[in-house]
Amino acid sequence: MSSQSFSRPGAVDLSALSAGQPQASRPAAGAGGFVIDVTEATFQSEVLTRSMSVPVVIDFWATWCEPCKTLSPILERLAAQYEGRFVLAKIDVDANQAIAQAAQVQSIPTVVAVLRGQLVPLFQGAIPEAQAQQVIEQLLQMAVANGVAGRADPIPGAGPEPVEDEVAEEPIDPRFEAAYDAINAGDFDKAAAAYQAVLAESPADADAKAGLAQVELLRRTAGVDQAAARTQADAEPTNVDAQLLVADLDLATGNAEAAFDRLIGTVRRVFGDDRERVRTRVVELFEVVGSADPRVVKARSALASALF
Repeated sequence: MSSQSFSRPGAVDLSALSAGQPQASRPAAGAGGFVIDVTEATFQSEVLTRSMSVPVVIDFWATWCEPCKTLSPILERLAAQYEGRFVLAKIDVDANQAIAQAAQVQSIPTVVAVLRGQLVPLFQGAIPEAQAQQVIEQLLQMAVANGVAGRADPIPGAGPEPVEDEVAEEPIDPRFEAAYDAINAGDFDKAAAAYQAVLAESPADADAKAGLAQVELLRRTAGVDQAAARTQADAEPTNVDAQLLVADLDLATGNAEAAFDRLIGTVRRVFGDDRERVRTRVVELFEVVGSADPRVVKARSALASALF
């Protein structure tokens, strides 16, 4: 497939995800008429088939991902603005790990495009709206060059919610504005410092703890060669650094269960200071996912059993 002047890396074959029977689509809640929630069951019809006639942009996100909360509304606005020249597919990596793995997602938010069934990486992390629009413009130029120049019809049921049913957007906590701005700029050191400043005044602040844990996760996984990291971890089961890194990668791509299982298994294999390092990291990852999440509740019990 010709890439014309498009500057992103090459395509990835997603044909392995085409198995299964098409199921009914589900519009993204509260979004415009060109935004849809996609699952493994609907990926064939809503992404692969649709991409033969119109570009599909995929937003990989998760409920615990703070940068996703900044980026997703930007992408939804652009989808409405372009009125069907592309469709935005939102994929929750926690619930759809097979898609995230096939797309080689290493951290979220990650945004990719699908043209004629082929995946083309676009960008990672939250970026300003103007920059996101430039990427979309490049994508549309590439699509035209490759004969994908259709325009999607509005997805039934995906229009804006009636005014009387609209829920006011939750305002950003001003204490965290500096952290959010730093995350959007990719400056994880500055974001961590901003969360630490909040914690210095309010040590028990759960939101600040979760934000700091997520920033630390982003900082640890930035630029990591995922394949090499996994190869090393598989070959060296008592190498604490290797196990910690792959657990971070698992959580960053939405596979919390795998991250917890790996670290709790490592707790059982190591002793002394190494065991404490692993225990501390498990607790940090619990903060990222959220203490009420069923996966965390289950993992807490397993961790206690491994330790005692």
